[in-house]
Amino acid sequence: MRYRYDDTGRVVEQLNPAGLSYRYQYEQDRITVTDSLNRREVLHTEGGAGLKRVVKKELADGSVTHSGYDAAGRLTAQTDAAGRRTEYGLNVVSGDITDITTPDGRETKFYYNDGNQLTAVVSPDGLESRRAYDEPGRLVSETSRSGDVIRYAYDNPHSELPATTTDATGSTRQMTWSRYGQLLAFTDCSGYQTRYEYDRFGQMTAVHREEGISLYRRYDNRGRLTSVKDAQGRETRYEYNAAGDLTAVITPDGNRSETQYDAWGKAVSTTQGGLTRSMEYDAAGRVISLTNENGSHSVFSYDALDRLVQQGGFDGRTQRYHYDLTGKLTQSEDEGLVTLWYYDESDRITHRTVNGEPAEQWQYDDHGWLTDISHLSEGHRVAVHYGYDDKGRLTGERQTVENPETGGTAVAA
Repeated sequence: MRYRYDDTGRVVEQLNPAGLSYRYQYEQDRITVTDSLNRREVLHTEGGAGLKRVVKKELADGSVTHSGYDAAGRLTAQTDAAGRRTEYGLNVVSGDITDITTPDGRETKFYYNDGNQLTAVVSPDGLESRRAYDEPGRLVSETSRSGDVIRYAYDNPHSELPATTTDATGSTRQMTWSRYGQLLAFTDCSGYQTRYEYDRFGQMTAVHREEGISLYRRYDNRGRLTSVKDAQGRETRYEYNAAGDLTAVITPDGNRSETQYDAWGKAVSTTQGGLTRSMEYDAAGRVISLTNENGSHSVFSYDALDRLVQQGGFDGRTQRYHYDLTGKLTQSEDEGLVTLWYYDESDRITHRTVNGEPAEQWQYDDHGWLTDISHLSEGHRVAVHYGYDDKGRLTGERQTVENPETGGTAVAA
């Protein structure tokens, strides 16, 4: 990797023989970044000194996003390429995020204690999760959205690692730690204990479970795992190249799996059982070709934002993909089948069509919880309905089959 600078010490070029190179052009409140694939991104800035922030970004596909900040340079709003705005409320003193309002108007609220530790999160559906701490600031309990509580206890006033955890059912797990923070023993809620050993470099060398089940791990002088052996002497070995890439795994039965890499550390082939699969990459490091064990090829193409737009399969089929301004899949094509994907204002998928005909449908309640999934089968709409309690926990499922000709509905438990 090589760099070039201008007279003021700014990077104007980054040359990377292993992948993408970049050129940087500086203007008043504007930076243009161009990569070696001639993709251009323009960053518009405001503010001075340490408060300079990117307020507008022109992406390589022509889309534009905006960001807003307060006087202290903290992010307060983002507008995506579709013009949808997300707002962030901040505590003016601490800078902690107090609420996030998404483009659909749904709000998530955050609460903190005097130590700026998160104590509660209220989701848009009204459900709340909570966290409690002791005087030194250690986590002592977590309450989930459903009301289940996990408690943490410490046996050392100076330790930040819990000695026990107790879940909502009353089951307790015990942990023993070394003075370096390594887990030495774990006892599950049934009383079964697992013990761990380490070398002087902190690498785990042995795991001992109940009934004499043990695993032993060995490393080379560079700290790379070279062997895992069980109590019966069955050993799996690992080999590496000079760059530290894993090149081979030899299982206890002698089977050998190998991986080869290019000069820049990207895997270019894998061989297992005498069968080889190979990969090719473009300058951006994206896989553009796969060759399977039978010699068949699959090729891939991408757009300016690195999204997959076309795939030629091993069987000769071609699939294409289209996205909206925010990156959601809106259309996929598979030979003669064209599928359109639709979403609501909360980015939840609502339905899709295949060659213009209705296919699956998804429905949600006011909380945002999925209530129905349905599809057409031989002219009948088959649906699965979901029920929840007031904590958002799934309480039931039922299936219905609707006959569009008679309007009748059959219900299955």
